[in-house]
Amino acid sequence: MEIEKENINSNGGKVLLKVHKSYRIVIAVCDKELYGEKIIDGKKQLDLTGEFFKGEEMTLEEAKERIINYYKEDATFNFIGEKSVALALETGIIEKEGILKVSGVPFSLRLL
Repeated sequence: MEIEKENINSNGGKVLLKVHKSYRIVIAVCDKELYGEKIIDGKKQLDLTGEFFKGEEMTLEEAKERIINYYKEDATFNFIGEKSVALALETGIIEKEGILKVSGVPFSLRLL
């Protein structure tokens, strides 16, 4: 599964975006269709069943605008899923080298 920046415009779809505010802002973004799943590959696991990724449903363009605004505030980001990771690539928040996969599902973190 090759992730390309162009996927964001051609794929369409929706993502869930949740804002966690503590000592710093943490933004959790996952592809809508992945929410509720537990993705396991040996000892590696992505757990999308809890509240952490249960955010507001929005289009990719809506999410892009919010992500850019939070990026300007030095937020930390968690991206899971092909659309979410492509969005992170397009906005320049992550680079391809920062993408990992669990059972073929891409994810990336941006910690500041």
